[in-house]
Amino acid sequence: MKKENFVGISDITSEEIKVLLGLAIEFKKKLRRREEHKYLKDRILAMVFEKPSLRTRVTFECGMSQLGGHAIYLAPSDIGVGNRESVSDVARNLSRWVNGMAARTFTHSTVKELAENSSIPVINALSDLEHPCQALADFQTICEHKSGGSVRLAGLRVGYIGDGNNVCNSLLLASALLDVDMVAGCPQGYEPDTQVLDMARNLARKSTLNVVNDPEQAAKDADVIYTDTWASMGQEDEREERLKVFKDFQVTGAMMGLARKDALFMHCLPAHRGEEVSSEVIDGPQSVVFDQAENRLHSQKAVMVELMR
Repeated sequence: MKKENFVGISDITSEEIKVLLGLAIEFKKKLRRREEHKYLKDRILAMVFEKPSLRTRVTFECGMSQLGGHAIYLAPSDIGVGNRESVSDVARNLSRWVNGMAARTFTHSTVKELAENSSIPVINALSDLEHPCQALADFQTICEHKSGGSVRLAGLRVGYIGDGNNVCNSLLLASALLDVDMVAGCPQGYEPDTQVLDMARNLARKSTLNVVNDPEQAAKDADVIYTDTWASMGQEDEREERLKVFKDFQVTGAMMGLARKDALFMHCLPAHRGEEVSSEVIDGPQSVVFDQAENRLHSQKAVMVELMR
């Protein structure tokens, strides 16, 4: 990767995302064959988390161990980023001790400030604007199910249904780089970030990226149906209002019926059955949600190797 950090999908090129996906697929094969791939022997990753996590924490820690390195988890109470100590001072201190940083933060500006003040690579492990590691794992999963494990996805269609959040933003940018068409069906007022959409459209060479307010329009003829929680962490106060606004955006069996017969159902988890998705869909044969979760391990290993080796 030409960039020293992975703050967002826009930090990488079309060629680089294909390299990352190829590496992730190879690392998964190596692990299943029990082949050592200790490319980060004796390297240390600091994990700066402002939010709790299951998938992100476990996959980064396991990934570093499998790569021969070590990860240090720093909980919100350990640092108090921006409160107990300034973001820039946290970045400068960690730069003296460790070889890389994964930051899971409330605001995207915190990740950017960490990167601007670090002399080590910074990886966005989630912010309010983007979730780039999730998007990589998602497209690794699509590669495995739709192109036999090769990174050839041009012409596929993703239908995203629900909140135009950080995951939706990263999926739009990744779709643009991979020549994948995407339609985001979101309630009015909950569409993806307009600047991100403009950026994605500028990056796109062959793909068409649209935002609509009709979930059925997003689902129609899709190769992938994707949804996420209606109220993300930090939006608890909006939960009751969002349940009303999003009530017609639940992914049901009928909604899946509008997509192609072999369409995949995807969700970045955690999921709320009976809200954004019905149990019959998420627990059904078209669901690949746990493949996505597994692939967080391998896609993040690819990013860490590219940045920290």
